[in-house]
Amino acid sequence: MKAFVKLVLVLVLLLLAGGVGFIMAKLGVGSRVETVNLPEAERSFAERMQNVSLVGSFTIAGRESQAPREDHYDIASVEKVGDDQWRFNATIGENGITLPIVVTMKFVDDTPMITITDFSIPSMGTFTARVFFYGDRYAGTWEHAGRGGGHMFGRIVKK
Repeated sequence: MKAFVKLVLVLVLLLLAGGVGFIMAKLGVGSRVETVNLPEAERSFAERMQNVSLVGSFTIAGRESQAPREDHYDIASVEKVGDDQWRFNATIGENGITLPIVVTMKFVDDTPMITITDFSIPSMGTFTARVFFYGDRYAGTWEHAGRGGGHMFGRIVKK
């Protein structure tokens, strides 16, 4: 009986360790490409996105006759954590949840673009979006699975 209990305990610990490792890998915890080692466009983006707010508006498809709604995201920092993987340390949503979110981001010359498809954000839902950043502006499209979608746009403002 003791051997069985030990075996079950070891299996539970292995599952927990694997789960924690998976979550840490998804969040890019412990990994980060030093800013000085990034190509110029990536370094410039990472530096520009320190302690900023994205302040703008969003629209909802099918409600084009309504005025755009206000949109706001606070970003503490942005870090490259792997090939085309960037961690946004951001406060998002109406409830002000602060999360490190790792997204796929592609650069076209000097223009970074977030590309997420069926991307789950804990306690918020599943999203698909394409958002690009240029100078002090951002714009893109968004889709909240089962709830709608539209466009988003605005300015990048230093805090």
